[in-house]
Amino acid sequence: MNTIVSRITHTTEDEEIIKIAGEIIKKGGLVAFPTETVYGLGGDALNPDSSRKIYAAKGRPSDNPLIVHICKLEDINRIVSDFPDKAKRLADEFWPGPLTMVLPKSNTVPKETTGGLDTVAVRMPVDPIALSFIEAAGGYVAAPSANLSGKPSPTSSRYVEEDMNGRIDMIIDGGDVEIGLESTIVDMTGETPVLLRPGRITLEMLQEVLGKVDADKTILAGNAAGRPKAPGMKYKHYAPKGELTIVSGEREAVVERMNELAKQGMLKGEKVGIIGTEENIPFYCGDSIKSVGKRDDEVSIAKRLYRILREFDDENVTLIYSEAFSTGGMGQAIMNRLLKAAGHQVLHV
Repeated sequence: MNTIVSRITHTTEDEEIIKIAGEIIKKGGLVAFPTETVYGLGGDALNPDSSRKIYAAKGRPSDNPLIVHICKLEDINRIVSDFPDKAKRLADEFWPGPLTMVLPKSNTVPKETTGGLDTVAVRMPVDPIALSFIEAAGGYVAAPSANLSGKPSPTSSRYVEEDMNGRIDMIIDGGDVEIGLESTIVDMTGETPVLLRPGRITLEMLQEVLGKVDADKTILAGNAAGRPKAPGMKYKHYAPKGELTIVSGEREAVVERMNELAKQGMLKGEKVGIIGTEENIPFYCGDSIKSVGKRDDEVSIAKRLYRILREFDDENVTLIYSEAFSTGGMGQAIMNRLLKAAGHQVLHV
């Protein structure tokens, strides 16, 4: 397959690019596109064959649900059988934006899109390219992240092309994304909403709107058993090629231990990468040392994390050691992704 790569240049040519992309989706093809979170791999959410193609292109397990992206709030009524008041309140507060809600699905949505579940994950992105594309595609675009299953999600079109060239019909290059981590997912099907995947919309922000919101116990623990309720819950995700270990503890002890491990690895011929905060970077040794940002700037850390993991892959790094981060606020999302990328391999010092 010849994959078309079209860059958005913010001129009148953009309209033609979006139109072509929309027609590809309507004909059952696949298009990668930018959102504010990460790049998505889009297909027609209401076409079971399109969803099958998405799973095949990614090498994704077919019980891992896809998120249906919409561009107008009223469009949700076609794909859900119930849109409860609490969900409407979240939509009023956070849509368009990086929030996905799990709701009871209507018969319009095929189970190939929902991973066999009777629920559907829905979100309305805020990125203007994404919204225009979804509208051109017919209003319902199923889209996981546009990477091979298990790899770090792409935050630029470069990495989409690396993974998907020859596998999909088109890539819309909209430059680097804004957030860098996938959307928050909250299950709205029960009496008490449950946070399934943390993101830019934090647990605390959800609680400010709704009051009680529970957090799924697997967010900072091991994989969920059985069929996952939402993307990213069951399988190892976001993983670089190199073996990643998180080192947790007091600052000086963490730096000392990471340096010991790095030196041991390099003596054995390993290529060692270090992920550290800006405050600690001058004190590390390793083959590739990368700052993820200031420790108190979680937005910056989130935006840089996947890019750094991808860069280590480019550099053929074989061992990676990373500092741990706060588990409050957006730090919960950062640690959720980092733990999954490391296969929950954590060294406490």
